[in-house]
Amino acid sequence: MIETTVEQLKSIVNQLHDSILLDIEDVKKAKHESLVQRNEIKLELMDTLSKLKQNLNDELSSEYQKGVDITIYKNSIDELEAQLGELYRANGKLASIVLPVKEMYKEIIDELTAQNGGALIEVMA
Repeated sequence: MIETTVEQLKSIVNQLHDSILLDIEDVKKAKHESLVQRNEIKLELMDTLSKLKQNLNDELSSEYQKGVDITIYKNSIDELEAQLGELYRANGKLASIVLPVKEMYKEIIDELTAQNGGALIEVMA
């Protein structure tokens, strides 16, 4: 059961990693529709990842309480951790691209708001 959970986790991590790589390409190409469509899928994957992580912890704890030497799962879990590290780095790369763009938009909006006396759009009646 532990092996199955670890493999499911690896699969989800790979899907998230691939999705982030696609996000990076889409940000560079300004393909916003693709980004938005993928976000819902990524949220579902992250939710599943969280649940499976809890399941893995429960399964490992259960096996340990039964007296099973859980070090037999060390290689699989180390591989999973390495994949999670790659996912983290890819996400950091995406953030380094997206956050400056977000800040630029914020500055533009703040400037427009300041020019219009606190309103983004000036309505003339």
